[in-house]
Amino acid sequence: MKRMSGWKAWAAAGLAAAAVATAGPAVRAAGAADEDMVLLRRTSKAFAAVAKRAVPAVVSIRVEKTFDTGMGGRPQQFNDPFDFFGDEFLRRFLPERRFEAPRRFTQVGQGSGFLISKDGYILTNNHVVGDADKIRVRLHDGREFDAKRIGSDPKTEVAVIKIEGDSLAYLRKGDSAALEIGEWVIAVGNPFGLGESVTVGVVSAKGRASLDIGDVDYQDFIQTDAAINPGNSGGPLLNIAGEVVGINTAIYSQNGGYQGIGFAIPFNLADAIREQLVRTGKVVRGYLGIHIQEITRDLAESMGLKSRSGILVADVAQGSPADKAGLRQEDVILKLNGGEVVSVNSFRNDISGARPGTEVTLTIRREDRVWEVKARTGSLPGSADTAAISSPGEEKDLSEVLGLNVAELTRADADKHGYGINDGVLVSAVEPGGAAALAGIRPGNLISNVNRKHVASVAEFMAALQRSQGAGKPVLLQIKDGKFSRYLAVKVK
Repeated sequence: MKRMSGWKAWAAAGLAAAAVATAGPAVRAAGAADEDMVLLRRTSKAFAAVAKRAVPAVVSIRVEKTFDTGMGGRPQQFNDPFDFFGDEFLRRFLPERRFEAPRRFTQVGQGSGFLISKDGYILTNNHVVGDADKIRVRLHDGREFDAKRIGSDPKTEVAVIKIEGDSLAYLRKGDSAALEIGEWVIAVGNPFGLGESVTVGVVSAKGRASLDIGDVDYQDFIQTDAAINPGNSGGPLLNIAGEVVGINTAIYSQNGGYQGIGFAIPFNLADAIREQLVRTGKVVRGYLGIHIQEITRDLAESMGLKSRSGILVADVAQGSPADKAGLRQEDVILKLNGGEVVSVNSFRNDISGARPGTEVTLTIRREDRVWEVKARTGSLPGSADTAAISSPGEEKDLSEVLGLNVAELTRADADKHGYGINDGVLVSAVEPGGAAALAGIRPGNLISNVNRKHVASVAEFMAALQRSQGAGKPVLLQIKDGKFSRYLAVKVK
């Protein structure tokens, strides 16, 4: 190898150093770009991995409902693809023939759902399965099953159906309460009948309520910009770990299509409803018997409240759990079981989610005094009327043995039927052909005594039935019908 002279070597070294100094930023930029590309590829692969694991557990649901339309009419939503000209054409050009609409019409719908257990339990939306006569489920691998409707809850839009299978793919449960705004989420479903579509977005907001979504009273929606379209309903919303954190339910749209605002039921809420539907076939909600409202600035000023924290008790139902616990009108509820009460909606959801008979601790402020009150939840009047079908062999609520549902007696119902507020419990529904119906009990009757023991609440009624279970004798009920009272011995199975 030839050696350079001194000055030539120095010049060469200087040129090399200058070249490195000049090229340095470009080299570093290229390196950073490469690292960014690697990160993007990893992110893309992560989404793909979540989709790959989740898709086998997402199902397509097809439902059928048959209507009896009668002769000469059909539902307005019916569109016969073969009726090109309509009955008017037939009557005008073929007058010698008589054409009548069919007596029965079958409406078909479709949506999504997802397996939550290896033995075939599926979560979906109530509006997907509704009161369908037939439910058909198709899996990712093409297999199809007839599904049984376990139960549904229109108040939260949650429904549970089941197919018969073993070792089926199912989704892992996530914690929807741990979701944060801005976090990535993935929606999977069958929009417009296009199977197993995956869309990606972020959590736009949490705790959305007061939305005009059918009969949904208990709202705590996750808002997302992951695309949700017709047919996505009932499909899962996943976090980046592939865990289900919500059920895709609704969109805000001015044209019927996706506009960047979708809503999902938090999985924690849906799973609590699922547990009740699977166990008993219906949903029973906790109840305190108070009317509550947010404390606005004007309301706080007019009532002389020093703070807007908490929620205001607007009214207390006489004889209710809240009344028995000592709550009064104009009390302010600051905490529930030690946690801050931030809104009417969240408080209402927490109480309704507590099983009847659960003891809760309320921190209340009355004038300038703050203290704790303990109350035991009752059963929300009418909450047992949730549309549901129980499966054979499942545990049944004791009131179902009698073939009736009961509710707390409200002041309005007491005045309507001429009862005293603490006279008993109101019969809200009677099963046709059941033991109660055969004994002559009707909706609107009052049950004041069970086996000669007075009952003033649903909890006391259920406890009295519990004590009489297994005695082998008819249950002796004192029934009031307006001003008249009588005893009935109701035979049960």
